[in-house]
Amino acid sequence: MNKEKQSAIHIENLTKHYRSRKSAERKEALKGISLDIPKGCIFGLLGPNGAGKSTLINILAGLTVKTSGTVCINGIEQDKDPRATRFELGVVPQEVVLDPFFNIRETLEYHAGYYGIPKAKRRTDEILEALHLTDKAGVNSRRLSGGMKRRVLIAKALVHNPPILILDEPTAGVDVELRTQLWDYVQELNRRGTTILLTTHYLEEAERLCDYIAIINHGQIIANDKTSALKQTLDQKQLTIKFTEPQKKVPAFLKTMDFVQGDSQTFTIRYKRSKTSVDALLQKIHGSKLKISDISTHEPDLEDIFRHLVQKRHA
Repeated sequence: MNKEKQSAIHIENLTKHYRSRKSAERKEALKGISLDIPKGCIFGLLGPNGAGKSTLINILAGLTVKTSGTVCINGIEQDKDPRATRFELGVVPQEVVLDPFFNIRETLEYHAGYYGIPKAKRRTDEILEALHLTDKAGVNSRRLSGGMKRRVLIAKALVHNPPILILDEPTAGVDVELRTQLWDYVQELNRRGTTILLTTHYLEEAERLCDYIAIINHGQIIANDKTSALKQTLDQKQLTIKFTEPQKKVPAFLKTMDFVQGDSQTFTIRYKRSKTSVDALLQKIHGSKLKISDISTHEPDLEDIFRHLVQKRHA
């Protein structure tokens, strides 16, 4: 079976060029991106501001015309049937844009009508309940809080029951309680088979939620793997020791190691896990005969990986 058929989203050699109005200079927003997003997964697309995330999402949504390359949505080639590909997607944009003249229920009903969904098959009440909007259904969008407006954007994206949901910074500016509710619902959608493409600056969210993560920088994919595998790419760990007594000088066993001193009692050893182990370090600490009150370890998280890869690309 072709990758186009196996993937929820298949992107091959995708480019997007802009020309400056002032200088006519060409800017490459996307530089030959290739990406496959498996069906049924939660896929994180991460990158610094200006990396090309929004350009890529706008091309998928049919809002921006690509310069070259191939885009397939659920096995449908975008160039051949752009209208059909839009039905496969529900897109939640970064910008909060709602019609100020409609209440929430009317917004969802009209949006379902845009997709040609008969009234008998609309899921308005179900969606309102799932997103905790039932008691606000008759409220005009102008009177909603920022968090409530975010919920309405997600509700709009779901009215035609799309198999793929794109969330572009869905929890920006949202309080913790609402963020938790949104993610609970997104995970429930995923369990039912919806493929989720997520962009976020909250890296701890991506680390917790995503099965796969791709990192984009300067219009290029610089990493793409399962989240668990990506976290193993940085061969670095830390061991922090707190002695029971202040140390007047650096303990001898630390002098041959890469370490950072916190206060007179606390030292953090940085080491490569491919070359040494915690056991070996603990043996050296034990051999020093110094009394220790606490030991803790730190493994690289997604934020460490992200920062390392982006800085490496700039170097």
